[in-house]
Amino acid sequence: MTALTLREKTFDTARPAVMAIINRTHDSFYVPARHADLDAALAAVDEALAAGADIIDVGAVRAGQEGEHVSAEEEVERLTPFLVEVRRRHPHVVLSVDTWRSEVVRSVAALDIDVVNDTWAGHDRDLVRVAAGEGIGVVCSHTGGLPPRTDPVNVSYPPEPDGVVGDVLRGLEEAAQRALDAGVPRERVLLDPTLDFGKTTRHSLTLVRHTAEVVALGFPVLQAISRKDFVGETLGLPADERLYGTLAATAVSAWLGATVFRTHDVQATRETLDMVASIRGDRPPAVAVRGEPAVEAEG
Repeated sequence: MTALTLREKTFDTARPAVMAIINRTHDSFYVPARHADLDAALAAVDEALAAGADIIDVGAVRAGQEGEHVSAEEEVERLTPFLVEVRRRHPHVVLSVDTWRSEVVRSVAALDIDVVNDTWAGHDRDLVRVAAGEGIGVVCSHTGGLPPRTDPVNVSYPPEPDGVVGDVLRGLEEAAQRALDAGVPRERVLLDPTLDFGKTTRHSLTLVRHTAEVVALGFPVLQAISRKDFVGETLGLPADERLYGTLAATAVSAWLGATVFRTHDVQATRETLDMVASIRGDRPPAVAVRGEPAVEAEG
């Protein structure tokens, strides 16, 4: 599997990345993630980095159709001062912009961003070409053909229940090839099965347990699990009570090889990923005081 390399940092199953969510919106489905106020958004970045975030992912439009209309111009206005100030304060942090619009990418590319998180599966066909031309990485997603900000209703991927896996694998492989053909380096192409988007709860659960098949496509894999509806519907819980379910799905996905985890809860996610990596044998314990023999240095 290709490791993810952004801003001279490498992430793989031994060192998965935590992508912190910063929403410059008034209407995020998860109220604590609403950071329309610039100072609040910047404080959230500082807190996320202190808690172990590797990537900051900023969005300015709510994903679902219940949110307010935001034009491309307003989206850029929400993003620009944030990106400028984060880069000034944290010159080495990996910055991701969550947008499906190529005109937004053009407008913010000069602000030294590293990756575009296109959660609407290349709906704007120019986006990947613009990102490649600017030297920006791309998240390739799968929405089952739904346009931006469309909530799934009566979605089906025959043959049920596992037909969704084949559809996602085909869609992501094609999207990744488009990114490569446009000139995005392989180590900057991320695949996201895009849980909840164009999918029922059963589809999303199926995709979590088939994470290894997405990983087998040969690209780093992003899992955006945090407090999503499939967690809430599975457990019968509102967004503010979905942390434990989120972490369970995170641990499964990490064990199966996902590389990046987009989250509202940075510290909890960081500790979960570190524990999984240590169980796998990729990461040593931070402290060993329970009679563990000393390891002799080589040579």
